[in-house]
Amino acid sequence: MSQASRIDELLSGTRVMPVVVIERAEDALPLADALLEGGVTAIEMTLRTEAALPAAEAIAKARPDMVVGTGTVLTPGDLRRSEEAGARFAVSPGLTETLADEAAKRFESCPLLPGTATASEVMFAMERGFTRLKFFPAETSGGAPAVKALGGPLPQVRFCPTGGVSPDNAASYLKLPNVFCVGGSWLVPKGGDWAEVTRLARESTAF
Repeated sequence: MSQASRIDELLSGTRVMPVVVIERAEDALPLADALLEGGVTAIEMTLRTEAALPAAEAIAKARPDMVVGTGTVLTPGDLRRSEEAGARFAVSPGLTETLADEAAKRFESCPLLPGTATASEVMFAMERGFTRLKFFPAETSGGAPAVKALGGPLPQVRFCPTGGVSPDNAASYLKLPNVFCVGGSWLVPKGGDWAEVTRLARESTAF
């Protein structure tokens, strides 16, 4: 199975994916429940805290309806640990040779969504078998016009823009034919207000 077909399968119902920095693993299940109640069925748990992998593992085991991915995957070890924790996909801010080598072993079990921001980076990713990519950092790399422009010479690639994506500009990305979803941190404000998370999740499904 190709990287693209597996990502498409996992994220077929996802338009807006929450990008989460979690401080406490015990918040994982209430967070997942709040998102699911709002209609959001995929989550990127960034590996920026010690709680991230335990949180991803807890959701993967207890909430099978939530497609759990990890983010800020920087090394082959990060990717291996993500899969061991039960992540079904992983997201990186960029792509290196060593990370691409490791990811090639996992296109079906835990496909990587690597970050790109330029045509050269996209072409390198394509050479390594990736045609579903993160566009990062989206807003400072030209925003929706840049993503649209990449679609001309590179029509086989589709993107998940993240970085500066908000309720104010998400629709400008999602209307593009080469965008399959966007990622945003606004869906999970700090403070553990799960009702608010559900409200924001429900709003996001209307994009």
